[in-house]
Amino acid sequence: MRKFEPVPVVAIIGGGFSGAAVALHLARALGAERRARIVVFEPRARLGAGLAYDTAEPAHRINVPAFKMSLYPDEPESFADYVARADTVSTDPAAYTPEGIAYPRRHVFGDYVAAELAPCLASGSIEHRRKRVLDIKQSAGHWTILAEDGEALAADIAVLAVTHPAPILPKTLLPLSSSPKLVADSTSADALDRIAPADRVLIVGNGLTAADVVAALAERGHRGPIVSISRRGLRSRGHPAIAQEPFGDFVSEPASRASELLRRIRRTLRDARQQGLSWHPVIDAVRAQGQQIWQVLPPVERRRIARLARAYWDVHRFRIAPQVESVLDRAIEKGRLEIVAASIASAAMKDGEIRVDLRQRGRDAPRRIVVDAIVVTTGPAHGEILNSQSFLAGLASDGVLVPCQTGLGIACDLHSRAVGAGGWEQPNFFIAGPLARGTFGELMGLPQVTEHAVLVADEIAALLVHGEASGFRPVAG
Repeated sequence: MRKFEPVPVVAIIGGGFSGAAVALHLARALGAERRARIVVFEPRARLGAGLAYDTAEPAHRINVPAFKMSLYPDEPESFADYVARADTVSTDPAAYTPEGIAYPRRHVFGDYVAAELAPCLASGSIEHRRKRVLDIKQSAGHWTILAEDGEALAADIAVLAVTHPAPILPKTLLPLSSSPKLVADSTSADALDRIAPADRVLIVGNGLTAADVVAALAERGHRGPIVSISRRGLRSRGHPAIAQEPFGDFVSEPASRASELLRRIRRTLRDARQQGLSWHPVIDAVRAQGQQIWQVLPPVERRRIARLARAYWDVHRFRIAPQVESVLDRAIEKGRLEIVAASIASAAMKDGEIRVDLRQRGRDAPRRIVVDAIVVTTGPAHGEILNSQSFLAGLASDGVLVPCQTGLGIACDLHSRAVGAGGWEQPNFFIAGPLARGTFGELMGLPQVTEHAVLVADEIAALLVHGEASGFRPVAG
């Protein structure tokens, strides 16, 4: 027989930013009465940092101004105020642009989240279990969370807030998989330490992670040539020199087809240019209205956008910090960095060198380059999420979780409740963070992730207060 806790238990699997933000906002919503135990499973030493902000790499900076990042949607300056109080400039003079806009090192944001969570951890309103989850089973409407040490937690509500899986090694690079000069996951600690200052480097991918790699190599004194490839040869863009308000209305008469939406965006870009504006405020408007835009599009149109337009969206939407942009610009200007539209046709090790044949866009014949190291930055393997950890595979096998129709994450409804096999919602199992983007659309930037964390916390609080979660007695409110 199941042993019931004195109060309902909420188990959050994953204590990066998304999981920590859900825990914090749920604790705030429930107040001092402690209407539930909030238990976060996260193997890292502290909550809130996750993969993005748990980095000691000095070249890694937040990609948006500090005043646009916050744990609290109604307090947008919260992190900027923390940066000022922490006197970040004393240890990082380059944190501020000449215009006085802060782009501190990424770990500083992790420090900020940890500081905000500290009172909840100290009071016990949030519990941090520094353990990996091995299995999750459903029984009689409840969840049993099995940790790596064999301890099990019976939970009334579960929240999945794990990160995207690591990149998949391209098939053409499998012959090099045992080489120490192949960096398959550049986000792992000390991944770039094996690259020597004079090494010739090939970077596979041209997004934010590739920009981070170039900046991190420069920080280490790397001086060798770098070739960075992607299928379209697009590089991440920077921020506008002067801030501009979002420009464009995409929701009053929403588009129901991907082609219609793209035509409207192009038309708005032309209108913006005629008014002396850059492309930035148009993309900002699409981003701000992104979830409303997404809801109108049928699944087939969402898939079309994800397949055909995502690369163009990503390089404009995910902008690099000015400090990182300057590193890339200087490297290109000096001829040390070449950005190429290409894919790998073949790669082989010979005489201590890596010989790579590139299938270059616009050329019939392959281009041969010789490098000393290869760094893969192709981004998360979105389609592999349910195979990335044993407990996720188990939940998929049990029909609790299925991939979303766009292939960007895990299926959930507009309340962020998991939708399993057969289309049934799980009333007490929630998907938090970017893995819900297939349903919500724009859910990668921190402001949207914060707002989504509040939504999930409010949904859980409503279950706890009104007793709508199956199997446990509602708490008197």
